[in-house]
Amino acid sequence: METPISFGTDGWRATLDEFTAPRVRMVGQAVADYLREVEDRDEGTVAVGYDARETSRGFAEELCRVLAANGFDALIPPRDCPTPLAVWTIADRDLAGALVVSASHNPPNYNGVKYFPHDAAPALPEVTDEIMARIAEPRALPEDEQGSVREEDLLEPYAEHVFDLVGVGPDADADLEGLEVVYDAMHGSGRGFTDELLERAGATVHRRRCEQDAEFGGTNPEPSAENLQGLVEAVREKDADLGIANDGDSDRIAVVTPDRGFLDENLFFAATYDYLLESDSGPAVRTVSTTFLVDRVAEAHGEDVVETAVGYKWVAEAMDDSDALIGGEESGGFSIRGHVREKDGVLMALLAGAVENERSYDDRVDALLDEFGEIHQSKVSVDCPDDRKQAVLSELGAELPDEVAGERVEEVNDTDGFKILLEDGSWLLVRPSGTEPKMRVYAEAASEDRVSALLDAGRELVEPLV
Repeated sequence: METPISFGTDGWRATLDEFTAPRVRMVGQAVADYLREVEDRDEGTVAVGYDARETSRGFAEELCRVLAANGFDALIPPRDCPTPLAVWTIADRDLAGALVVSASHNPPNYNGVKYFPHDAAPALPEVTDEIMARIAEPRALPEDEQGSVREEDLLEPYAEHVFDLVGVGPDADADLEGLEVVYDAMHGSGRGFTDELLERAGATVHRRRCEQDAEFGGTNPEPSAENLQGLVEAVREKDADLGIANDGDSDRIAVVTPDRGFLDENLFFAATYDYLLESDSGPAVRTVSTTFLVDRVAEAHGEDVVETAVGYKWVAEAMDDSDALIGGEESGGFSIRGHVREKDGVLMALLAGAVENERSYDDRVDALLDEFGEIHQSKVSVDCPDDRKQAVLSELGAELPDEVAGERVEEVNDTDGFKILLEDGSWLLVRPSGTEPKMRVYAEAASEDRVSALLDAGRELVEPLV
């Protein structure tokens, strides 16, 4: 059946003229059929979470009704909640899976739906392909064979787990007493969750944008540097130790420090991994777009790094294969060993508090850069229709240069697009966006000027091909 429904890097997202109740019901039916026909489940419980968008609760209820009509029980929280809470509930209660209605950091005129299987990790393409193949109008079993829908709070079991995992909290040996945090929910689903757990762990929390607002205050709930200048100012005004923000569904984190302001997610990753290695061991998993500074930290501790394509599902798969201590990506999604293999901005906020309370991120990053050298990274986008992306990659692959911005090409990694490694240790990555009609161009080097030169060179490679 031809429909506009398409599962991409992180589920199906679309504007509300395409993301409609009838199509959401079709996704619910496809998931029910997938559970029955592929996983051989005739019953079981599926968690159905949703974010703070005006339409999300209604779409979640539609999914619950379809699942129940097909013989599955549906568990829905009483209010919007972070995506990772719904995913962790799969593992905690041995559920059949979870559906989450969310468009993450996209504008308010978008919505989306994500599916997470029984293993409480992002669905791999072989799963979403099976679901896509079953998109169909909803059906119903006889009434006496149908499941039920129940509403239940998901926070408390999750809170107990993350306090124990991070080692701080009301019943832990350590707490965050003395730590002063400004928390910015960006009007998303982290409000009342991330700030609540930080406070219960002993931190003093100052709240920003912690009221529900379906328009997100006129700013996309994307915790980028340009959207968090108010948080930077608040950290300095309050003389706080740390600023923390989550995206719209709280699966990602951004951090602000007193000295640096917005802390580049790559530096946050490296410093947090370094902290974890002080008391534990294990490799890190990172995407091709994430900093080599993580590799240098790993090497200094005798550990390895696994590199994956962009997309947290690939990070999650590699974390399982390698028993990684931490996995993450430069866009702010991370998880750690002992937790579900889905990015979790709530867990990472609590972990960031624990790291900061022992030694500040500013000090930690300074020490890493003193030891391993300066690292700078940035990215730009080039508009490109979805149906041109593969052609652009093919044409680029046929004409890859021997030199970029004055440096000889040493190696090319084609794990995800083309990552061009240069003789001076810098790199340039060109890959297609999985969520927008764009090509992404990333660069990393030892100076901002060098990064700018590499990004200019990347644009010059891509723009003639679009």
